[in-house]
Amino acid sequence: MSSVTVIDHPLVQHKLTLMRNKNTSTGNFRKLATEISMLLGYEVTRDLPLNYEEIETPLTSMKAPVLEGKKVVLVSILRAGNGFLDGMLNIIPSARVGHVGLYRDPKTLGAIEYYLKLPKEFTDRDAIVVDPMLATGNSAVAAVNRIKQAKPKSIKFVCLLAAPEGIKHFHEQHADVPVYTAAIDDHLNDHGYIVPGLGDAGDRLFGTR
Repeated sequence: MSSVTVIDHPLVQHKLTLMRNKNTSTGNFRKLATEISMLLGYEVTRDLPLNYEEIETPLTSMKAPVLEGKKVVLVSILRAGNGFLDGMLNIIPSARVGHVGLYRDPKTLGAIEYYLKLPKEFTDRDAIVVDPMLATGNSAVAAVNRIKQAKPKSIKFVCLLAAPEGIKHFHEQHADVPVYTAAIDDHLNDHGYIVPGLGDAGDRLFGTR
């Protein structure tokens, strides 16, 4: 069943406002992306299953919670997804990392794949796919199509901003993959950009145009 979770924590919303501001520098934009991705990652991993194992504290023994089974795989949709990786890895340092390289055809807005590298032994792992923008949804659909071929235990899609059109298209193709976002904006413009949005996330992360 399709689901979208808007993470409305005050810190997330404050940092998102700073990222939207056109006067925010590349360095500050990148720093904010790392900070906000940590906060999003905290919420997205809230339901990871736990086991209990015996440990010794300095005072006594106890049964303490640890993550159950194999760890998370973070999958970045290149290139802008890499702006989210550092923050996620700060809170899930044991995660494996995969990359799906996609670029958007400027005429059709369709996603064209140019790179794919995923960890082996994916079947017992939970995939968290990261890309700052869910705009047309074409890149997200293409990436999840490829990830599903590796048969992960579960998939979640995490973005900073989503457009209603992108959510609709994504869930028409992947109704079983929940979307986590900091905001659902108003619409897409004729060039496939989210409005009001924050511009091109990749360009703002890496100082390109």
